[in-house]
Amino acid sequence: MTISFKDKVAIVTGAGGGLGKAYALELARRGAKVVVNDLGGSRDGTGHSDAALAVVEEIKAAGGEAMSNGGSVTEYAQMVEMVAKAKETWGGVHILINNAGILRDKTFAKMEPEDFELVVKVHLFGSAYATKACWETMREQNYGRILMTTSSSGLGGNFGQTNYGAAKLGIVGLAKTLYLEGAKNNIRVNSLAPTAGTRMTQDIFPEEAFKAFSPENVVPAALYLVSEDAPTNAIVGAGAGVFQSAFVTMNEGVLLPPGSCSVEGFAEAWGEISRQFGDKVIQSGMEQSMHAMTLLQQAKAG
Repeated sequence: MTISFKDKVAIVTGAGGGLGKAYALELARRGAKVVVNDLGGSRDGTGHSDAALAVVEEIKAAGGEAMSNGGSVTEYAQMVEMVAKAKETWGGVHILINNAGILRDKTFAKMEPEDFELVVKVHLFGSAYATKACWETMREQNYGRILMTTSSSGLGGNFGQTNYGAAKLGIVGLAKTLYLEGAKNNIRVNSLAPTAGTRMTQDIFPEEAFKAFSPENVVPAALYLVSEDAPTNAIVGAGAGVFQSAFVTMNEGVLLPPGSCSVEGFAEAWGEISRQFGDKVIQSGMEQSMHAMTLLQQAKAG
């Protein structure tokens, strides 16, 4: 089986280098027409460069089709303009990979509010703005594949990354709602938690690990998750050729009877409430209230 992206138009944000560049190159190699978006700033979000143009030139030199876009994901109007240009040139937008991001790591005690706000705006708002700009087109086409970039820092926390972690888990919530809203129009939405040696992580990994965690080793997961046969509502971890699935689960819980439904009753039951048993993957936010109603009905019947 060969996975092809022929006749598909893809937008990759933050594609001037690292993971985004690797995604854009492989999408183009497999036949996609690619919008290479990159503001071109440094990893803290400052500055500009011609990074996107260089990637486009590389794609064209290999016989592919691509255009550059220097819009900021934090500016919704610029994302709308980017999508309009892609539609005008190629007739639609079928794939969006929300990859753009910055880092401003500090402990929460030392972090300035503006550092928190900007990181959340780039990652979370940027993903929402780029997706919103594509959404109506994908609904009209009855086809869309969207990949969000989350992180293990969002799924599990990471010292010194309150801003980044908050944004990255927020992105999971965004994806989990969009997969529900997009289902009837064949829009599939997934989340990827990549670990790669890029300029974002070059001072974190030792040299050998930096090589093992090349962006190319994340590409297989990213491209499958935006392919025609992609799943939806998946959370996938990828790095160094290792691929994992992550899940948001909830246990069976405990029904506290009316006489024990108090702070003290909760405290006494905490051992059972917090025990990991009977976990089920949450497919919809409605499941918590529905489960509670089921337990109430069972208690009433019993």
